[in-house]
Amino acid sequence: MKRASHSDIQILNPDIEDYIESLTPAGDTILREMEEHARVTEFPIIGPLVGRLLFQLALMVGAKNVLELGSGFGYSAYWLAKAVGEGGSVVYTDMSEENARAASDFLGRAGLGQRLDIRTGDAVRILEGSPGGFDVIFNDIDKEYYPLVIDPAYEKLRKGGIFITDNVLWSGRVLTPDDSPGTEGVKEFTRLLFSKEGFYSSIVPLRDGVSVSVKL
Repeated sequence: MKRASHSDIQILNPDIEDYIESLTPAGDTILREMEEHARVTEFPIIGPLVGRLLFQLALMVGAKNVLELGSGFGYSAYWLAKAVGEGGSVVYTDMSEENARAASDFLGRAGLGQRLDIRTGDAVRILEGSPGGFDVIFNDIDKEYYPLVIDPAYEKLRKGGIFITDNVLWSGRVLTPDDSPGTEGVKEFTRLLFSKEGFYSSIVPLRDGVSVSVKL
């Protein structure tokens, strides 16, 4: 739930964000523990507002087979694992063995461990090598690599599946001449996403911007 720095643009009016958060029921003990872990370690997470959005979107398409690209210590995987229900699966991907162990611990104690399929390594390669047929793919890898995800994500989604990506407004840096790899990656990704034939895409300006694309 790390907020943007003072040099960045707050996408959502802070008072509006606080208002929405005030309406949001507190999570269970494990979820609150994960949020505290993120705060203490300054690990960026999607937070409960985007977490609830992921949960809701996954429920709306009846998701049972989910792939997450860039899972960190499992915060967003928690929301997706809750959504897929008994018999559902969330493929967790991250380069860090330490993060994978933390995710396994958190979700295991939350009673969601059986729904988590942990893969450590390069998320894009895992995506490319997967059999596909996913109901939902959630993308939150390093931003410079965002453009590499669009085509394989489209290929691996089922028709009517949804492709969700975090940080597409990138603290407002998409409006600046910043040419850092991360900002350039986000800009190019979003341009390619909206021009991708077969995806119908929108951006939800919640927190740092979330794109939602449905495979036609």
